[in-house]
Amino acid sequence: MASYPLSPSVSPEAFGDMPLAPYAMTGRTEAELARAMAEHLLTSNPKSGAKALAALRQAFPDSPLTVRVAALAALAGRTP
Repeated sequence: MASYPLSPSVSPEAFGDMPLAPYAMTGRTEAELARAMAEHLLTSNPKSGAKALAALRQAFPDSPLTVRVAALAALAGRTP
């Protein structure tokens, strides 16, 4: 069975085919929003996925759950 290395990162490209959130709603591009969420998670250092999503909900209350999950997924398996 072949194993494939995981290399998650926050890239300037959009996550998937749909925008994370409209620029008019957030005032940030998709890359800026993803980067801000990732930086928030790295500085808040939550101890679980649930705490990470709660921290993102508190910091980015207008962002949909799918956006917060995408930010969390971008950091999955990453070591600081």
